[in-house]
Amino acid sequence: MGGGPIAPRGVTKERAEEYKGRVTPYVIIACIVAAIGGSLFGYDIGISGGVTSMDEFLRRFFYSVYQKKRHVHENNYCKYNNQVLAAFTSSLYLAGLVASLVASPITRNHGRRASIICGGISFFVGAILNASAINLAMLLLGRIMLGVGIGFGNQAVPLYLSEMAPAHLRGCLNMMFQLATTLGIFTANMINYGTSKLHPWGWRLSLGLAAAPAFLMTVGGLLLPETPNSLIEQGNKVKGRRVLEKIRGTENVDAEFEDMVDASELARSIKHPFRNILKRRNRPQLIMAILMPTFQILTGINIILFYAPVLFQSMGFKRTASLYSSALTGAVLASSTLVSMATVDRWGRRILLIGGGIQMIVCQVIVAIILGLKFGSDKELTRGYSIIVVIFICLFVAAFGWSWGPLGWTVPSEIFPLETRSAGQSITVTVNLFFTFAIAQSFLSLLCVMRFGIFLFFSGWIVVMTIFIYLFLPETKGVPIEEMMRLWEKHWFWKKTVLDDQQANNTNGQETAI
Repeated sequence: MGGGPIAPRGVTKERAEEYKGRVTPYVIIACIVAAIGGSLFGYDIGISGGVTSMDEFLRRFFYSVYQKKRHVHENNYCKYNNQVLAAFTSSLYLAGLVASLVASPITRNHGRRASIICGGISFFVGAILNASAINLAMLLLGRIMLGVGIGFGNQAVPLYLSEMAPAHLRGCLNMMFQLATTLGIFTANMINYGTSKLHPWGWRLSLGLAAAPAFLMTVGGLLLPETPNSLIEQGNKVKGRRVLEKIRGTENVDAEFEDMVDASELARSIKHPFRNILKRRNRPQLIMAILMPTFQILTGINIILFYAPVLFQSMGFKRTASLYSSALTGAVLASSTLVSMATVDRWGRRILLIGGGIQMIVCQVIVAIILGLKFGSDKELTRGYSIIVVIFICLFVAAFGWSWGPLGWTVPSEIFPLETRSAGQSITVTVNLFFTFAIAQSFLSLLCVMRFGIFLFFSGWIVVMTIFIYLFLPETKGVPIEEMMRLWEKHWFWKKTVLDDQQANNTNGQETAI
């Protein structure tokens, strides 16, 4: 049965009501700087779709697609169906997937700041390579470096925000990451709109400007303090308490500090967090870490964000009109995230996820019906139906923006105990990037084969995930991260899994002691 004492269980009391402090300018500034990492993710999502619709870019790197696009009688759904073009978008996310696995031990052993800095430097290098690319190999290498930056940034930034934020405002502040992502998308769409008129080098400017947020993220990472949780986990309790007092604006932080120390003792006793996360008591969090990012991508949001200009051009919009429409969706996404930030800590996570899911289902089905009845392989939508499609796509994007967009990152980042938090975030990022890669690589082919049915495909998944949230996700509003384990112990479905495992461990421990 093994030897030695039973590892500490971590937080053994519910002390959330004893937490003191306020939201200080210090923590707001730190969260804003850290959330710039989200703008890297968003900027690339927005830039990719716009650049791949620019004639000069296609003519230089994807000439066969350029010729197909100009063919008058080409099937509207298949104009851009090219796997090498898809690889331009998807290669970043495959690289990010691998990088996120490397980032996990760095984030845990060397702190959240180290991963933020690594991510910023990698993204900066990738942006420079893309802007100066003279052949496809150089272009793809730049995309890989961008992916490394995304892997590190997405691993560290949500954790940093969760650990810096006070428990009662954690949802709002954690959504700084998603808000920065949406602002990055909107900014990229507006830049694409402007650079599309700069012939023949506008695409270089679009890709190269990614270096700006990467530079800010790197400098910010150098200036930011480490989180108290990470400092305590590394054995530096004195500095951890000092940072905690500073970000809470009070010296009366005993309750929160004790929770962090208790969680840290358990974290240090766990030598293999990835092995530990597979244990039965961590099964609820593991399932959420896998399914939340999976469902987030299977909403179909990436077909709008990656390929908005391509999608709108496929529907018959002119070049500038398609870029304008994609900029509109970016603006809607950014503004709707503000709605979530304002309501998440009052209404809770569950009501936003369920309500957003229902709205997205309705919008996807309506778009599919319009395209199925009024849009064929070789004909364009009329102006009236085009406007209706854009309206419902914007409503779909809005629903995603105040529900699954931010909460797909927020919920996984806040549900893990400290000893498995870095490993859990790594799994979340890895799964997200895997499905992002899969959708980015396959969407153009899926659009060609499934046509309007692709919207029904994604709406079916939204039905599944909405039911899943209703049944299996407990409300995490206002619950301190260090006490999150108690939610699973009280949940109607998960309590048997968690409590049975604890009873088994206690029995084993007693046998060992005897």
